[in-house]
Amino acid sequence: MKLTKKGHACVRLEKDGQVLVIDPGAFTEPEAVAGADALLVTHEHFDHFDEGRLRAALEADPRTAVWTLRSVAEQLSAAFPGRVHTVGDGDTFTAAGFDIQVHGELHAVIHPDIPQITNIGFLVDGALFHPGDALTVPEQPVETLLIPVHAPWNKLSEVVDYVREVGPRRTYDIHDALLSDLAHPVYGRMLGPQGLPGLGGAEHTRLTPGESVSL
Repeated sequence: MKLTKKGHACVRLEKDGQVLVIDPGAFTEPEAVAGADALLVTHEHFDHFDEGRLRAALEADPRTAVWTLRSVAEQLSAAFPGRVHTVGDGDTFTAAGFDIQVHGELHAVIHPDIPQITNIGFLVDGALFHPGDALTVPEQPVETLLIPVHAPWNKLSEVVDYVREVGPRRTYDIHDALLSDLAHPVYGRMLGPQGLPGLGGAEHTRLTPGESVSL
């Protein structure tokens, strides 16, 4: 598959002429959803789910469909009957030619005084895992892990330990829109220089928005 990093937590995956987009939120370029056959959304926070953007994508192409958890599906399903699918932990489905497994149930704790919302992660073709806003560990090996490097709910040591626990071959940064350019080499000292392992033990690479790799 071809992986293209988009703004913040969004990625585009392409295989056999079909396009799968995960988490096109408010910090993501509007064109990230262009031509998408399927859209996956991990949870309802605005930096992962932009309702207007998804509605525009669904209106632009009647073949486009969405797979997401209930809190997001309820905001879209009435307007697009049969095209918005509710999924949860343990579910499996096929979207845009990719085999998807759903893992996880809750968003990471932001603060004890803030109620936890639901969050799911997507394992694509048994190889690439997008956890959304959680440090969910799938119950099977993961070759490529997308790591949320910066958020109000995490710290870098937790991200390193997460990589160790999952044990992927390689990692790519997501959830990075709020980091300045000065931060990336600092984070790289722990996560790993470009293309090399860090403290987590997996090869680490930071892609800039629009940059692609073949997996």
